[in-house]
Amino acid sequence: MAIVLITGGARSGKSRYAEERARRTGARLLYVATAEAGDDEMARRIDEHRKRRGEQWITVEEPVEIGRRLLEQRGKIDAAVVDCVTLWISNLLLRNGDAEREIEALADTLTRLDYDTFFVTNEVGAGIVPDNALARRFRDLVGWTNQRLAQVADEVVLMIAGLAMNVKKGGACD
Repeated sequence: MAIVLITGGARSGKSRYAEERARRTGARLLYVATAEAGDDEMARRIDEHRKRRGEQWITVEEPVEIGRRLLEQRGKIDAAVVDCVTLWISNLLLRNGDAEREIEALADTLTRLDYDTFFVTNEVGAGIVPDNALARRFRDLVGWTNQRLAQVADEVVLMIAGLAMNVKKGGACD
């Protein structure tokens, strides 16, 4: 029962890597999708992800309550991919939810799972400082969330140009 955090930039191969790792874990696979199709371009992206995964996966579309959805699957699956934490944070902010409480609740939930879980997230703080308060809050929350999930993760992988770099393995940092 490993917790793996997979981070990196946009189009760095995070989702594909998470899916491949989950497939190696077992046949009963769950995909928790946090994205919402707010426009045609996002709808196409979601459709591309679905086609790539195929019918082997149980897909749960859950923009906010991912902890609850993960707990519901105990005893039913071998592995789950949550894609993506960054969009989840955005969803929490847009719904005026208590993001910090939700993040902490998710971290606490992970210790109660009985299957491998792969979290896909983005590194958003490596660029310029955003010019507005909401964007800075988003950037800060994603950074804090990534740190919190990395604390409880057994493994942290940084994706760069489709290549996986182990940052943390077995509780120790490289």
